[in-house]
Amino acid sequence: MSTFIERDSECIMQTYGRLPIMVERAEGCRIFDTEGNSYLDFLAGIAVNALGHSHPKVVEAVCEQAKKYMHVSNFLYQEPQMKLAEMLQKRAGYGKAFFTNSGAESMESALKLARKWGNKNGKTDIYGFSGGFHGRTYGALSVMDRPKYKDGMGPFLPNCYVLPFNDSEALRAAVDARTCAVVLEFLQGEGGVTLAKKEFVDTIVELQKQFDFLIIADEIQAGVGRTGKFFGFQHYDVQPEIITMAKGMGGGMPLGAILVKSPLCSVWEKGMHGTTYGGNAVACAAGIAVMEELDNGVQENVLKTGEYLKAKLYEIKDEFPEIVKEVRGRGLLLGLLLSMEGQPLVNMMLKHKIITNATAINVLRIVPPLIVHQSDIDEYMAALRICLQDISVKAESAELPA
Repeated sequence: MSTFIERDSECIMQTYGRLPIMVERAEGCRIFDTEGNSYLDFLAGIAVNALGHSHPKVVEAVCEQAKKYMHVSNFLYQEPQMKLAEMLQKRAGYGKAFFTNSGAESMESALKLARKWGNKNGKTDIYGFSGGFHGRTYGALSVMDRPKYKDGMGPFLPNCYVLPFNDSEALRAAVDARTCAVVLEFLQGEGGVTLAKKEFVDTIVELQKQFDFLIIADEIQAGVGRTGKFFGFQHYDVQPEIITMAKGMGGGMPLGAILVKSPLCSVWEKGMHGTTYGGNAVACAAGIAVMEELDNGVQENVLKTGEYLKAKLYEIKDEFPEIVKEVRGRGLLLGLLLSMEGQPLVNMMLKHKIITNATAINVLRIVPPLIVHQSDIDEYMAALRICLQDISVKAESAELPA
C-alpha cells in the first residue's frame, strides 16, 4: 500500500484526501482493489456513477461509439449530440441544450449566459446562497461562501453576492431591479444535504415576477433522477430559466450540459461561447445509455430503495439519538446530521469495506448508485450500526469516573 501512496505523492499534486485504496476494477456497487478486497461503494464517484460501475449498457455504448469516432470537434454535426439533446428536451420540456465537460463548466456557461442576458437588460447582480457548492472555477466560487475553497484565491467576479440559504427576509432585502440571476441547489449536496424550504423557493418565484431575473438551478448532483424526480427543483412549484447538469448524466464519462428556456436560446450568437470537448461523441453515447436505462426501471428503483434507505436511517437515528441528530435529503441523496465530525465515522466504515463520505464537517452523505439493491442497503446499515455502537460505547466509557 505504501508504494502507491508514495508514487502518488511524488508525481501528483496533493490536493485530494484520498482513501487508501488502489483500484483495480469496479462493477455495479462494488470497487475491487489490487489486494483482492471488495468494497461496497455508497459514494458512487461522488454521485457520478448513476448506473453503478461499468454498467454493460454504458460500456457497450462507449465501445460502439469509439469504434466509429471519438472526437471530431464541434465544427461538425454529430448524431450522439443531437440524440441526447432531443432526449433532454423531451424529458425536461426545455428549449435547447449546450454541452460541457463538467459541472463547473456548466455553471460557468450558465453564469455567462445570464450575464449576456443581463447586459442587454441593464441587470448586473448575481446571488448565490450559503452552503452552496457549484464548482471550483472563478465564476462558481464567486457565488459561494466556502472559505476552504476561496481563501487566498481572490479577487472574485464583481457584482456577485452570497445570501443566507433559506432566509427569505435577507433575499427580499437584497433583490431589486439590478438583479440578473439567483443561483441555487434545491437540495445542497456539499452543503450538508440541506433542502430548500418551500417558503424560500416561493419567495424567489414571487420576487422574480416583480424584478424579472433568471433562476439558475444547479442540478449537477441532485439531477438525473437521484431525488426521485428527474430534477430536484421538480419537487417545488418553480421553472428555472437555466438548469446546470453533469455528474450522473454521463454514467461515469465526463459530460455536462445546461438546459435553457426558449427565450434564452438566441442570447448567444455563433462564436460567443464554446468548448473543445463539450458534447464529445463518446460521452454523449454514454449519456444516451443513462437516459434509456432511467426509463428501464432505474427511476422506479430510486423511489423504492430511497424510501427503504430513509426508513433504515430513521431507525438508526432512534437507536443512537446522542450521535445522529437528523435524517436529511430525498431519494438516493441522503444524509445524517451528526453530533460529531463525520470523517472518523467514514474511516471506521472503510474498515468494514464500505466507501462513504462526510460533508459540511458533520454530515454523513449517502449517495449510492441508482441501481442499488435493498441487500446493499442492509449491508451498509449493518456496518453503520456497528460503527455507531463502537462510538457510543467509547463515549460512555469516557464519561465513567476513573
